[in-house]
Amino acid sequence: MPGPQWLKSSYSDSGGNNCVEVAPVRAGVALRDSKRPAHVIVTGRASFDALVESLRSDSLGTDR
Repeated sequence: MPGPQWLKSSYSDSGGNNCVEVAPVRAGVALRDSKRPAHVIVTGRASFDALVESLRSDSLGTDR
């Protein structure tokens, strides 16, 4: 059985080694750092969608 089909961010560096990767999995969405591919976090689809929406709207309250 093949593993997850990882997608790299379009904002990653040209070498592809400095990015967050995501993959759809049965339990929701898997996330990993391209520098540490063995360390995978899996979250539900609703939680992942809420995170993406928060990042898009900058509602996380981060200082820049």
